[in-house]
Parts: sequence; C-alpha cells; structure tokens
Amino acid sequence: MPIASNSKFNRYKQNIQSLPYIAEDTIKSDTFLLESNEKKKIEIYYAPFEYVNNTAKIVIIGITPGYFQMEQSYTTIWNYRDQKISDEKLLHEVKKQSSFQGPMRKNLITMLDELGLHKYLQIPSTTHLFDTHAHLVQTNSVIKYPVFYRGKNYNGSTPNMIRTDTLLTYIKEGFVQEINMMDKPLLIPLGVNVSQLLDFLIEKEHIKEHTILRGFPHPSGGNGHRHRQFAENKEAMKRYLQAYFQS
Repeated sequence: MPIASNSKFNRYKQNIQSLPYIAEDTIKSDTFLLESNEKKKIEIYYAPFEYVNNTAKIVIIGITPGYFQMEQSYTTIWNYRDQKISDEKLLHEVKKQSSFQGPMRKNLITMLDELGLHKYLQIPSTTHLFDTHAHLVQTNSVIKYPVFYRGKNYNGSTPNMIRTDTLLTYIKEGFVQEINMMDKPLLIPLGVNVSQLLDFLIEKEHIKEHTILRGFPHPSGGNGHRHRQFAENKEAMKRYLQAYFQS
C-alpha cells in the first residue's frame, strides 16, 4: 500500500491546491493545524508526507519534517493543481522533491557516499535515491507531520519524544505502523535522538528487531558536531555496512 493507511490527504489536498500562494502565513495556519499542546509549547501541522515504499531496502529516518520541507511539500502539491495525476504518484513526487530537502540532503548524500552505500546498492551515488532509484529507499520521520516547538523546528529533545504523550501517539500511529509493514530493511537513524527512540520502541515491542546502522549524525547544518561525530564513527559504520551487505 503506497499511501499510508491513516493518510489525511483526501481531507487536505483541495485545501492546499486552493491556496492563493505558498508561504508561512498560508500553510502554518489553523486550516492545517492538527494539534496544539500549550503546556509543551508544541504545534503539529499537516504535510503530505504519506507515501510509503513498503519494498524499500533502506529506510532513512529523521525526527520530523522542518518548515523548509513542509513548504516544499505544499509547493509540489500546489504546482500539480491543474494536472490529472493519481494521489499515489503525487505523494511519491512529494517524497522525492521534499524529503531532507535543502543543505540537509547534500550533507546526507555526502556522508552516505563516503560510507560507500551507493556501491552496495549498485548506483553511481546515493543522490539517485532521490530520483532514478527512489524505489530502493523509504525516507521517513518518526513524526511524519511537521512539529514546531515555540514556533521553531522541533529538534527531538525538548520536549522529550518518549515522555510526551502527544508526540508518542503520532509516532505509534504513523512510524510504528509503517515500519512494521516492511520486510526488515536497513534502518539509518539520523542522530542520537532517533536512535534512542528506536531502542525504546524495540524494547517496548512496538516494532520488531531491525538491522540498524548506528553512529550516523543528524545531517542538519545546525548540527555543528556532525563532522566530528561522522569521523569518530565512520570506520565502524563502514565495517557494519560491509558485513550487512555481504552476509
């Protein structure tokens, strides 16, 4: 099933395509607000990240789409407003155009190529996971809808995902359901917060045991420690990939 079983796209597609323009004031609005928790200072908005590639060999897992990715996803839907295209293809296009878009995608590709992942997948570069070889990958976030803390992109630590019922509900109803439908692909969590969440979900038996590439830093430009973290874990990750693909 390429579209998430609990997709809200039917509810919001027309609203997106009817917008006069795509900007923060039109998309971060009450129309697309899914949830607001004043105590935790978080807001969750709809964004059409609901394509699920159940046959993917690799799953790259972030925390939540940031505003830039949210805007790009709306722009993709809005640009197709006068064209006849199936919802499945439209949501797949959103994934290709918007997932980890911006400098984050460039950083991600650079590090994955340095680990040699593209060679194991028999493609020239992992940049092709976002175009010609998108069938090999599922790009995912543990919270698939954009979360904002005090109006800024949520970083996964404040408030704590595991101890925040609002966030944990979205994780269980989205990420957990989708990952359990897949045939044990290689999981690449981006950063320590995602890794810790995966450990929690496995410990609590919300998801099955998976093969996880540990030590990969979050590729955000805001992560000033990513170069050091990558350098420290690079050789261990390369050995892990070699063992995984040669087993």
